[in-house]
Amino acid sequence: MGNINPVLQYGFEKFCADAAATGIDGLILPDLPMYEFETEYGAIIQKYGLDFIFLVTPETSEERIKKLDELTSGFLYAVSSSSTTGKDKNMEDVKSYLQRLQKLKLKSPVLVGFGIKDKPTFDAACSYSNGVIIGTAFIKALENKEPVEKMVKQFIEGILH
Repeated sequence: MGNINPVLQYGFEKFCADAAATGIDGLILPDLPMYEFETEYGAIIQKYGLDFIFLVTPETSEERIKKLDELTSGFLYAVSSSSTTGKDKNMEDVKSYLQRLQKLKLKSPVLVGFGIKDKPTFDAACSYSNGVIIGTAFIKALENKEPVEKMVKQFIEGILH
């Protein structure tokens, strides 16, 4: 996940080739416009066997969500709110948005990100989606002085049990 400008500076096709060669499965480039994806970059991404994941937000129109669902080859990343990652979210506030996505009967799995930090937020998000994306909370867990393997195990056990 990153911004398109550094990828363009690196060389888009070279980036995709190198990403695929190192075992990366998919790309999330939130600032790659849908039109440019369709007309120029999607074919390159597909050439290297990479998935492309689009983001949707509570403000994304139903028409656009359906179009992004057609274009994605991985999953739809349902951003839980229009804010930055790492901020506290009230998952009850996100519930109607996720229910709206469920009612659209999308072909792609929907994974929820932003604000998933513990078992209650994990469980709430999973109730209305196919899974979650945990970023900031996971990185914060790794910032302790404990060995990485121990922190990963503790974090995952805390979310799942």
